Amino acid sequence: MNARIDRYMPRIRKILVFLGTAWVVTAPAAPVAVGDTAADLPVSQAATVTFMFENDLFGDTDQQYTNGIQIGWLTPDLTYFEQAGRLPKWSLPLVKALPWVNRGGAQRNLGLAFGQKMFTPEDIDSRSLVTDDRPYAGWLYGGVSFVSRSADRLDAIELQLGVVGPASLAEKTQNLIHDIRDIPRARGWDNQLKNEPGLALIYQRKERWISRMLSEHVGYDLMGHAGGALGNVFTYLNGGVEVRAGWNMPADFGTTLINPGGDTNAPVAGNDPRLNSGTPIGVHLFTAITGRWVVRDIFLDGNKFTDSHSVDKEPLVADLIIGASMVMRPYKLSYAQVFRTQEFDGQRLNPNFGSISLSVTF
Repeated sequence: MNARIDRYMPRIRKILVFLGTAWVVTAPAAPVAVGDTAADLPVSQAATVTFMFENDLFGDTDQQYTNGIQIGWLTPDLTYFEQAGRLPKWSLPLVKALPWVNRGGAQRNLGLAFGQKMFTPEDIDSRSLVTDDRPYAGWLYGGVSFVSRSADRLDAIELQLGVVGPASLAEKTQNLIHDIRDIPRARGWDNQLKNEPGLALIYQRKERWISRMLSEHVGYDLMGHAGGALGNVFTYLNGGVEVRAGWNMPADFGTTLINPGGDTNAPVAGNDPRLNSGTPIGVHLFTAITGRWVVRDIFLDGNKFTDSHSVDKEPLVADLIIGASMVMRPYKLSYAQVFRTQEFDGQRLNPNFGSISLSVTF
C-alpha cells in the first residue's frame, strides 16, 4: 500500500500545485488587511470560494455517476470593483449590457468554476463492452457565469466549455483514487466515450418564496428554482423546491449539487452568520426535490459527432435531496444525500450518492 502511495506522490504533488495555483489566480486583487475577517466586510465586497465533492461511496456503491469534483469562485459585487476603479474602462460597456443589471437592489457577480465528473456502468470488472448499461465517460470542464442576486432572487447565466472522453482524464483520476485506497481498478475504460469538445449554455433562477422567523434565531424558508441548458453535452429543462429550517440560517440560496448555474452558497445580506460577528455560528437542515426533462445527455446518448456506445435514456429524472449545513464564520460546510430515479431503460439500481461542499467567504 505504501509503495503504491509513493508511486503516485508525483501526481499528487501536481494536483496540489494546481490547486494552489488556482487559489492564487482566484484570490481577490486587493488582499484583506491583517486582522480583518469576513465580518469586517460589507456583503458587496465579500468573495466566496466553494469546493464540492460527490461520490457514490456514500451510497455504498461504485457505479453510474461515481465521482464529481468542482472548485468555484464568486467575485464581490462588480459595482464595488467599478467604484474602486478596478474595472478597465473598456469592460464597463460590456458589464452594463449584461442582463438584469438595472434590477433594483441586486448585486452583480462573476463566477468561475473548474471541475470533473465521471460515470461507469454497474459491472466494472468486465473488460468487454457492457451493452445494456451506461457508457464509461468523463467530463472535464471550466465555466464562467454572470450572476445577479438580491435577498429573494438569483439569476445566473453560465457558459461551460470542456471535453468528454479520454482527454477528460477521468480514467487516470479514478485509477489514482482506487490505487491510493487499495481498491481494484475498473477494467472497462477502453470502452469509454470518444473525445468530443463540449459546450453548454445554462440559465438558472432561484426565488425565496417564504421566509419566516419563529424566534430571534430560529426560522425557516422555502425556495423554488427553474432553468435549463442547451448544448451538445446536455440539454434539459429543470425545476424544483427546497425547504430549510434551523438556527441562524445563512442568508444565501441553499445548498446545491455540482450543477451549473451560479454559486448558491455566497451570502446576499449582512445578517448572514459569515458576515455578522454577533451571530457567527448557525446550523440548519434542508430537503429538496428537483426534476429534469432531459432532451440530451451525452453520458447516456453517446457521442454527438461519432459512433459510440449508448443506452435509451429516461426523459424525466427526479432527485430527492436530504442534508444538513453548519456555518462557522467564515465557513459553510454542508452534506447532502441524493436519491435519484432511474436514468435509462434497464437500470437495475437507482443512483444514490453523497455530496459535500465547503465554502469560505472572505
